[in-house]
Amino acid sequence: MLDLYKEKFKKIEILVAKTFSLLSLKPNHYTLLAIFFSLFVFYFLVKQNLIFATVFFLIASFLDFIDGAVARYKNLSTKLGAYLDTICDRYVEAILLFGILFLPLPKIILPKEFWIFLIVFGSLMTTYAKAAAKEKDLVVSELKGGILSRTERLFLFLLALVLGIFNSNWMMVVLIFVAILTNLTAIQRIFFAIKSAK
Repeated sequence: MLDLYKEKFKKIEILVAKTFSLLSLKPNHYTLLAIFFSLFVFYFLVKQNLIFATVFFLIASFLDFIDGAVARYKNLSTKLGAYLDTICDRYVEAILLFGILFLPLPKIILPKEFWIFLIVFGSLMTTYAKAAAKEKDLVVSELKGGILSRTERLFLFLLALVLGIFNSNWMMVVLIFVAILTNLTAIQRIFFAIKSAK
């Protein structure tokens, strides 16, 4: 949903881009650094240290924002960079969710493994529904929007980690919320694609 309102955050993006453009790093370097820091997220989740896991997740998420901001500001946007960014996004999420499996989270209706599987599946289907619609020429422009796009997922993952520091039940509730909404978003995008094809 927030990906439809990127223009509202343009001033922040330009400020970030100007600051990080002073460094010699290229946009793709920031993209790869996001994966590097996500490995620390995984490590601290395995160690059940949610404070440090949250800090490193914040860094990884911020790096994901920086890469696109710098690319647009310095006019370095490329198809390869966009592709690499999309692939790395999936890895960062997968590493986070894999780490969450090691946490002693409570069973709420169903085990944590079920809900995490639903998050992974919903996230993949949200992205694939968009990619397949474009590949099969069902839509002219890229499908965007829906209840829960990547930006919202990142905010909710961050919320889950923060709440998990204090109460594992709260963390589990947020993850269940993400699991349901990611799959509803995938269904939304599939519906948008079918509707566009008529």
